[in-house]
Amino acid sequence: MKGRAPGLYDLPEEIKVEADGPIRIITLNRPEALNAVNHELHVGLARIWPQLSEDIDARVAVLTGAGRAFSAGGDFAYLDQLRRDKELQRITLMHGREIVLGMARCRVPVVAAVNGPAAGLGCSLVALSDIVYLAENAYLLDPHVQVGLVAADGGPLTWPLHTSLHWAKEYALTGAKISAERALAMGLANHVVADPLAEAMECAKKIAELPRQAVESTKRLLNIQLERAVLASLDYANTAEEQSFNSEDFAAIVTRLNARKG
Repeated sequence: MKGRAPGLYDLPEEIKVEADGPIRIITLNRPEALNAVNHELHVGLARIWPQLSEDIDARVAVLTGAGRAFSAGGDFAYLDQLRRDKELQRITLMHGREIVLGMARCRVPVVAAVNGPAAGLGCSLVALSDIVYLAENAYLLDPHVQVGLVAADGGPLTWPLHTSLHWAKEYALTGAKISAERALAMGLANHVVADPLAEAMECAKKIAELPRQAVESTKRLLNIQLERAVLASLDYANTAEEQSFNSEDFAAIVTRLNARKG
């Protein structure tokens, strides 16, 4: 681990957490890499949700990205490490499971302020959030299949709860971009706005002023349906993703992507 994040929680520096009264602002903090997910950021995303739930003063959280992207998905160098390192695969799959279940079970509502492209795990974080504000130029993208992987963390795991099964299949199988307006029409977002962080903060302030037990129990009531759906397929998804980490297709695609980047 390169370092600990400044702020409230015990996290890598790739995630920043700030307090605004009872609101926790969670920022994916690799702006120079468009918040692409490396091992440290992945670890932080697994750790943050139980810490947020245990933060007794937190009433609601806003999730966003530093710079001009929400998250560009998996860092190519990290993907290359994953194809070579079986132990890293094991840890990553475990953390991926913790991210999904941690968000589904998180005590406080999570409002996503999607300030730019949300790809791969970034797209999954949007799918697992409770309320979603998209920037007008933002888009969602799940390219797992395109790079030879099975998506075991959000995205196609939860899309069938938000939209039609046909829409979920089309975008999961093709990896096509989902524009902000299309995401709104499909039910993958609540609002498309000029300033998603400002709008998400306003929403968070309204939630923070409401009766605490009513808010948290209502979220739990709704997310019981999400958790049941996730648990029905998560074990299969993890096994399938582990197999795809070790496939020839994944190795060839990641090698090509890193060569192109270099």
